[in-house]
Amino acid sequence: MTFHISKLLGQKSRSLLAAAVVAVLALTIQTHPVSAFDSHAGYYYPEAQTREPYVSEIEVAPDASKRSRAAFVIGLAAQQAKQAYAPGYHLFAKGGELEKLIIVATGDGQYDTLFRMRALLASLTSMARGTELFARTDAPQDLNFLDFCKLIGFKQVTVSNGKDVTHQIKVQ
Repeated sequence: MTFHISKLLGQKSRSLLAAAVVAVLALTIQTHPVSAFDSHAGYYYPEAQTREPYVSEIEVAPDASKRSRAAFVIGLAAQQAKQAYAPGYHLFAKGGELEKLIIVATGDGQYDTLFRMRALLASLTSMARGTELFARTDAPQDLNFLDFCKLIGFKQVTVSNGKDVTHQIKVQ
């Protein structure tokens, strides 16, 4: 048996239904702009509570690529694997061009404030300074981890405790 809603509704009711559908779609588009959609929120981390832009004076390296961003993440994972203790965070790249860097705490009580997240980013600066690409810049001592992220082409850095706190940085 085939069911057709148009047989149950009169012309006026169908017009009202169509108007209601259009209104709902318009409200949805206004409330959830496509540019703000984060496909990784709710999967790797909760929706970001805080966001900030980071404007770096440094230019993206001419040889920055999806491959170099993947190599960076693999290199950091290899450094962590050599440690005598479990890492306090997981770091990985996502997005079509691996342009989004995600850092998620591995346990409770870690990176649960914006200050702790910023301290983590500061500590990652020393790891980044040890890379060849960072060393090739004019003044590596004046750059930080977010500058390095821009250098290799990351456009977004998300840090989360993996439970209830997420901070997202748009790297420009």
